[in-house]
Amino acid sequence: MNEVARQGLTKTPTLNQNLPQRLADFGTLAEGLDYCAQGVTGFNFYSGRGALEDVLSYSDLRKRALMLARKLMSTGLKRLDRVAIVAETGPEFIETFFACQYAGLVPCPVPYSMYIGGREAYEQRIAGMIQAADAHAVIAPADQVDSIRVAAGLAGVEMVFSHDELAALPQSIVRLHGFERDEVAYIQYSSGSTSAPKGVLISQLSIMTNARGILIDGSHTKPHDRGFSWLPLYHDMGLVGFCLSAVLSQTSVDYLATTAFARRPGLWLKLISDNRCTISFSPSFGYDLATKRLAKADIEKLDLSCWRVAGIGGDMVRADVLRAFLTAMAPAGLSPNVFMPSYGMAESTLALTFPKLDGPLKVDRVDRDGIKVQRAIPVAADAPNAREYVICGRIFNGHKLEVRGADGALLAEREIGRIYAAGPSLMTGYFNNAEATAEAIGTDGFLDTGDMGYLLDGEIVITGRAKDLILHNGRNIWLQDIEWAAEKYGELKSGDVAAFALEKADGDDEVVVLVECRALESGAQEILRRDVGKLVHQGSGVDCKIVLVAPKSLPFTSSGKLSRSGARAKYISGEMTVIATAQA
Repeated sequence: MNEVARQGLTKTPTLNQNLPQRLADFGTLAEGLDYCAQGVTGFNFYSGRGALEDVLSYSDLRKRALMLARKLMSTGLKRLDRVAIVAETGPEFIETFFACQYAGLVPCPVPYSMYIGGREAYEQRIAGMIQAADAHAVIAPADQVDSIRVAAGLAGVEMVFSHDELAALPQSIVRLHGFERDEVAYIQYSSGSTSAPKGVLISQLSIMTNARGILIDGSHTKPHDRGFSWLPLYHDMGLVGFCLSAVLSQTSVDYLATTAFARRPGLWLKLISDNRCTISFSPSFGYDLATKRLAKADIEKLDLSCWRVAGIGGDMVRADVLRAFLTAMAPAGLSPNVFMPSYGMAESTLALTFPKLDGPLKVDRVDRDGIKVQRAIPVAADAPNAREYVICGRIFNGHKLEVRGADGALLAEREIGRIYAAGPSLMTGYFNNAEATAEAIGTDGFLDTGDMGYLLDGEIVITGRAKDLILHNGRNIWLQDIEWAAEKYGELKSGDVAAFALEKADGDDEVVVLVECRALESGAQEILRRDVGKLVHQGSGVDCKIVLVAPKSLPFTSSGKLSRSGARAKYISGEMTVIATAQA
């Protein structure tokens, strides 16, 4: 679209005057789009300078999706084949995703590259996702298609199209057979393991149930609501929260690309102010970035009184960050009751819990020493050993949430254990991975979330993540991936590296990587430390503390597996023989 055409764009209205709002009471995603296409709302895409760059009404989305569905079927693809789609923030991804819904093809959103760790690392990551999904075709933006062809080649997939190439194909004359309400909807890859990606299989029932929970139990969505999102569309919070749920509630949404937000976080708030958006979500780090980057003079120009739901999800909810944001944005009229912390994961489609709206942020302050013995013992706010946790609300209607001990027994309130959940929002399973599915979902139908926490008056409090999974700057990082990246260094072998996270005084996680070092000279030790740090950053985008330890220092289990928890304990206690240490 040229600049002249862009100047004539008008964003979609907020209100559908002649179309009654329905909240995810459809059988399928395609039915939801069929309904909302009768109104005037839709998606709006803004440039990195805040200019309206593209508009996609739901009416146009349906027309384009149906056309693309016939073009996809002209390629020889068969119903239920998987189609990987690079999820750039723009109309093309959304059109192709819904084209798959109409064609009965299973869309698999994969990340748009920001080249964290380099182009080769990105290509290998996408190849793993394509292969795990057993994809039959891959579709990408023109500026990514060369890398995607490489990734597809590594995965053994020949059918790769840019969006322009797909648009140029003829339309099949075969009758489209979209998904039924008891069938699959899409495959979601969370931001977890990149070395062995697992595709979360989401059904039409799961997405519809979860969207209802988000819209009704969570944000209490109304006809006058308008969304804003800079969240990536390949992530469940961006895809479900601000694309699929928007279609299923006929809500207009304004988009800013994730990269544009990172460069200019103030645009997020300016566009909310200008467009009178009412609902927007972010991980804690997004609120922190906006607080630190915006000048007071810029804040005073904003009017954030329209913003009624500021959701937090995707990482540990930081009370100190949210309080700082509230203080900074008070001159802009931001309500002190705007925050809505949530809890969920891709395996539950997106969300599981929300608190009540229109109340102050609820925080529980507990004794740090009590946490070590799995007890959340309440203390005064000014207690010297206090640790505060944000309370993340109650489980959705029709779902169950339990906290269990190591023996599987239910725990009482304030007893810290592993969190389990059950209900119709849960995934069907991991695609083509029965073993991983059986590990995650027990015979009782409960999902082992891998997270730790405790219940307080029926609400969940999250205290940490599973031992092999950490959240770093809003991203899920598997410790095994860090170890494997480090072990690419020629002199290291499996079992020579152990990675774990330690909580710093400010509440953030610091990633520590222990590396067994056989070199005796300081120069060789420095090269090892530097090169391992580079490999870890290239492989996972993580800056970490590299600690060189004596050979045979790392502990192993009785079955011969590396014990990360044992290595962490030895390091904390000082039992580990440290040769050298530095921040990568």
